[in-house]
Amino acid sequence: MQDYIIINENDNVAVALKPLSAGTVFEIGGQQVTLAEDIPQGHKFALLSLSEGDEVVKYGFRIGIAKEDIPQGGWIHVHNLKTALGDLLTYSYHPTGVDVEKTAPVTFQGFKRPDGKVGVRNELWIIPTVGCVNSIAQEMAKEAASLVGGSVEEVVAFPHPYGCSQMGDDQENTREILADLITHPNAGGVLVLGLGCENSNIDEIKKHMGDYDPNRVRFLVCQESDDEMRDGLALLGELAEYVSKFEREPVDVSNLIVGMKCGGSDGLSGITANPTVGAFSDLLISKGGTTILTEVPEMFGAETLLMDRCADEKLFEKTVALINDFKNYFTSHNQTIYENPSPGNKKGGISTLEDKSLGCTQKSGSALVRGVLAYGEQVQTKGLNLLSAPGNDLVAATALAASGAQIVLFTTGRGTPFASPVPTVKISSNSVLYEKKTRWIDFNAGKLVEGTPKAELAAELFAYVIEVASGRKVKAEEAGYHDMAIFKQGVTL
Repeated sequence: MQDYIIINENDNVAVALKPLSAGTVFEIGGQQVTLAEDIPQGHKFALLSLSEGDEVVKYGFRIGIAKEDIPQGGWIHVHNLKTALGDLLTYSYHPTGVDVEKTAPVTFQGFKRPDGKVGVRNELWIIPTVGCVNSIAQEMAKEAASLVGGSVEEVVAFPHPYGCSQMGDDQENTREILADLITHPNAGGVLVLGLGCENSNIDEIKKHMGDYDPNRVRFLVCQESDDEMRDGLALLGELAEYVSKFEREPVDVSNLIVGMKCGGSDGLSGITANPTVGAFSDLLISKGGTTILTEVPEMFGAETLLMDRCADEKLFEKTVALINDFKNYFTSHNQTIYENPSPGNKKGGISTLEDKSLGCTQKSGSALVRGVLAYGEQVQTKGLNLLSAPGNDLVAATALAASGAQIVLFTTGRGTPFASPVPTVKISSNSVLYEKKTRWIDFNAGKLVEGTPKAELAAELFAYVIEVASGRKVKAEEAGYHDMAIFKQGVTL
């Protein structure tokens, strides 16, 4: 394994791929660079002497401004580097993108639904309309475990704290996300469980569902039932009979929608895991598939790279709105737009939001942006889509599922056990994490700096995703984890 990496020829920093000791001498670009201090793994050191106010360049782009003079070989981090970002910006469209070339089709073993959608799981879901019935939903899922068998793969309840005492758009967002999950193709059958007096009652949720198959979706209002457990289990039994009729069959990969998210990033995330996912995205799109990139606050500082890859000016304008609307959301709550990265990010070597964002957006690969989605909006256009959602892991992953993703790819340099409503593939940025957290991590992208070429690693990830789409359980599923979280934006009554 090499000691360091210079990501772009225009960079004035290198990134340590393992802990490096003060006094170590490297021959770089025809000159000797002596490390002025210890450099932790994933952290940056200066390739030349920098003066206060100089730009620090990584990925070929500015990631901040030197707060003080930095010697050649000096450690560059939060103590001597600050963001160069401002607030709202004016953008102009400079299209530079070229879409990926088509490649040969591939199939996976999926579940074809009567409405034309395709699922990668054949589960029974219980969706509460309001947090008041969470415990009942969870108890029903336990009692209905005996229904699992044959092609019925699991019974899952998705508790959440919302559905009442919300106002305006905040309430509408809850209804939209719940309706999106009710109609998700990974669920062969769904029991919608209401209380009866909530704002987002079953009749309100139905307005957001559009046409639905009554064989696939059943409803129960607990206040109207003499015995909601008895009645709920009876409905789940009927749904299980319907779900059991579906079997896996070959499906073209163009039907696959994959969400992309990162969390607990470190200094290697933008060098290994995120570029690998980006190459995967290009590969899936080359075969007619779809990917969705979200966590808008972690596009700040790299947003122009995405804007210039928009397929047309209308999409560019929607991307500008996507960015500025989220900035306005921050300022409307009197919060600093660039209050990022997190403590874990900083410990891993990420110093500024630009540093984080330029690494984060590597997950988008090189394909043209073909769609820009509002929170809760379902994907309609194949190819690369951008989705409005925050950086919070559970909220963003749920938003990806609600927009239609059957699988989520989640890159991490720190590790996390969380799940989402759909299979969530954990991809480590370094081999140490992969070897340490074997119950959490599904795929090791750390191999990218250990000699495995990116194209080869992306092909390995693609093959793994095909296995997951065909029924292979990810680590979170094996552990029985299923999480969801709705974006809370408004007033609680």
